[in-house]
Amino acid sequence: MQAIDTIEGKAYPLGRPNIDTDIIIPAHWLKTVTREGLGKGAFETIRAEPGNVFDDERYKGAPILIAGDNYGCGSSREHAAWAMADMGIRAVIAPGFSDIHAGNAFKNGILTVVLPQEEVDRLMEVAKDHPISIDLEHQTVTTPYQDRFRFEIDPFRKDCLLKGLDEIGITLELDAAIAAHEAKAHLDTPWVEGAAKAA
Repeated sequence: MQAIDTIEGKAYPLGRPNIDTDIIIPAHWLKTVTREGLGKGAFETIRAEPGNVFDDERYKGAPILIAGDNYGCGSSREHAAWAMADMGIRAVIAPGFSDIHAGNAFKNGILTVVLPQEEVDRLMEVAKDHPISIDLEHQTVTTPYQDRFRFEIDPFRKDCLLKGLDEIGITLELDAAIAAHEAKAHLDTPWVEGAAKAA
């Protein structure tokens, strides 16, 4: 997982509330078992609308998405996070998220930033013409107009995102401790290992 420190750049000013996971990635895209290529199907129904933000050249390749409240509601499909990551989105800013979707986003290296509606509205305006910057270390979102919005984040999630650690990476960080425990268990309870070999 790629570490996150600062995310800066254009932002898709979507702003719509109640964007569910079926809108993020429609069900007919779920037949794949790999993460690659799902970005092509991301927000397919919105992309069918004339003048949508995802096909607007001004926002092409934006690493940030600004959404409305209750983002990621609906089914728990992890493919929604995969699709966003595949299209290059590294952070989503919204007044609120579905808990399951926020968890899936985190596990796939996408930062979810919760801000009050009025601050999201301000970012929507700025994003039309200017970049936005998210500083995870200092937990702030800033604009070229000196707007500075502070957000909260679970300390464990923050640490994992700053270090680029997914669940496998977290386990590997404990490799020395696991090896020491296994060596001690071998000395303290040798009959357990012997019983396992005999079985």
